[in-house]
Amino acid sequence: MITPQTIQQITSRIDIIDIVGEFVKLKKRGTNYLGNCPFHNEKTPSFTVSPAKEIYKCFGCGKSGNSITFLMEHEKYSYVEALRWLAARYNIEIEETEVSPAQKIAQQTADSLYAINHFAMEFFTKQYWDTEAGATIAQSYMQHRGFLKPIVEKFKVGYNPSERDSLAKALLQNQFNPELFAKTGLVVERNGEWQDNYRDRIIFPIHNTTGKIIGFGARQIAKNDKSPKYINSPENEIYVKSKILYGSYFARTAINNLDECLLVEGYTDVVSLHQAGIENVVASGGTSLTIDQLRLIKKYTQNLTIIYDGDSAGVKAALRGLDMALEEGLNVQLVLIPDNEDPDSYVNKVGPDAFRDFVKSAKKDFVLFQLEVQLKEVGGDLNKKNSLVNQIAETLSKINKAEDFTKLQEYVKKCASLLRIDETGLTQLVNKFKRDKIVKEEKKMAYDEAAILMPSFPTPEQEDTSHDLFVDRDLAHEKNLVKLVIEYGLETNEKGQLIANYVFEEIENFPLENTDMVYLMEAYKKWLHEGKMPNSKTMQYHEDERVQKWVVSLMAPEEELSLRWNEKLGIKKKEAAKNNMDEVDRSLLYFKLRKIKKMIAQNQQDLETAAPDDQLQLLQIHKHLKDVEKEITATLGTVIFK
Repeated sequence: MITPQTIQQITSRIDIIDIVGEFVKLKKRGTNYLGNCPFHNEKTPSFTVSPAKEIYKCFGCGKSGNSITFLMEHEKYSYVEALRWLAARYNIEIEETEVSPAQKIAQQTADSLYAINHFAMEFFTKQYWDTEAGATIAQSYMQHRGFLKPIVEKFKVGYNPSERDSLAKALLQNQFNPELFAKTGLVVERNGEWQDNYRDRIIFPIHNTTGKIIGFGARQIAKNDKSPKYINSPENEIYVKSKILYGSYFARTAINNLDECLLVEGYTDVVSLHQAGIENVVASGGTSLTIDQLRLIKKYTQNLTIIYDGDSAGVKAALRGLDMALEEGLNVQLVLIPDNEDPDSYVNKVGPDAFRDFVKSAKKDFVLFQLEVQLKEVGGDLNKKNSLVNQIAETLSKINKAEDFTKLQEYVKKCASLLRIDETGLTQLVNKFKRDKIVKEEKKMAYDEAAILMPSFPTPEQEDTSHDLFVDRDLAHEKNLVKLVIEYGLETNEKGQLIANYVFEEIENFPLENTDMVYLMEAYKKWLHEGKMPNSKTMQYHEDERVQKWVVSLMAPEEELSLRWNEKLGIKKKEAAKNNMDEVDRSLLYFKLRKIKKMIAQNQQDLETAAPDDQLQLLQIHKHLKDVEKEITATLGTVIFK
């Protein structure tokens, strides 16, 4: 765990213009900066960055946040990965809380493996570009395959020469730990000597999502070589094949922008398509898709297009992992390359534009394609058809998210038509598989209580209404008051009292009602009592993501209530606030007035149904509330309140 002190040091050094400007071209516009939003395609800039508040807001798609959330959203980093990226940028040494000896050893091993891989990558690229063998063998091979220098440099493609131990010697000379060599797969020990494992092969480094080298794929060059065409790194502490998609580091931005991931089989498929300008592409390495790979794709997009060879092996490979993809809620389509071609050869054959057009026109729905293929195999065999119906029903039962309810209904309709069976019967069979799964996974749930196709909708408390601040005027008043506490709470009034404590005393008899605002104020109070100096900047980096979200939402440019908030809340103000304390007082008065008016309205309802004995007391309460209302409106200098 990164220590709080390090996190505080990182957040205090952050310059949001520096961070966002790394990825977005920004132009100064008044006190803020403006640019094209990196989260959606737009021609007219609507992405605003406020250096004063250290936040960004897009008025086109609604995304907002701070430097850390920007890195998490744009680069798909985890919170810790974003912190490490920032620490590296600002040369901040990361201190971590005490870890167990086993954890410490594991971290040291991982760091050493990264170092060995980075050294090996540089060694391979040097051999590729700066040696005679590299020029005559490796470069000639890649040029013959149509790969140009810029793309080779981009992917750090290299070459391991045919000598027995050239890399092994270099590793030993640079004092890397031999005990870790076997873990990398780069060199192996034979007869007491370290020897290179990837001799005379083109080397494709494999990057993780942060750009570190975690492994290698080595392709043979010689046609008469009887060894495997590809040798891949063995799994170790930093390389787990089931969690990696080759090219994801280079493709993540394009996938996010285009909202589609193209999945191919091999390294050269990825490199060729990138060279053709098709950058939203990754490779599975020819293995069955895993749940971790699907979830990696899902971080960037819901839309997955699988592009495989059109032969029978390619079709079978493409169909593997279908159920998991559906279960993850991905929209999966399939493109099969014709004429025994693969994506690499086909894009070189027809060119980039024709390849894009082909992919667009040749997309097949994954579920329906699988059904069509299997129907051909079934023919007129009723037993096989019965098995197929059950298989399709089980596949459809994987579509279990509430938001995919309509998609499931459409699939049931189309599959029933292709199978020539009753739609209701297929629905019942799908439901049976769903029930069976629920009973199996949750044994305590009664069979007849398992709700199968009933979509669940978020409760009002779960719904995100941050995009529309003034839909509810009561919430708007609460938000404005909380916003002022966060902005000015550490300042003092004329009595030397913290504005935050002053507000807390004033609203003791007028409690906040919205659960999010209550939660946010409790977090503020906790930090205040702990001496952490909460304000609009520090609380953006609160350890609680819910707090981060609301602070950024309140401080976003769209939420600049101090400029025209009276007008938006339905108030005609007599004169502008003179200072921060004046603005806080006005906000408190409006907040209390709103509460008083609600009390008056409730009291009047009670009067209409009250027994005669209770009416006198309710009339006295009514008079008291009206007196308070009159006093507040006189102080405000206005009687207009909608």
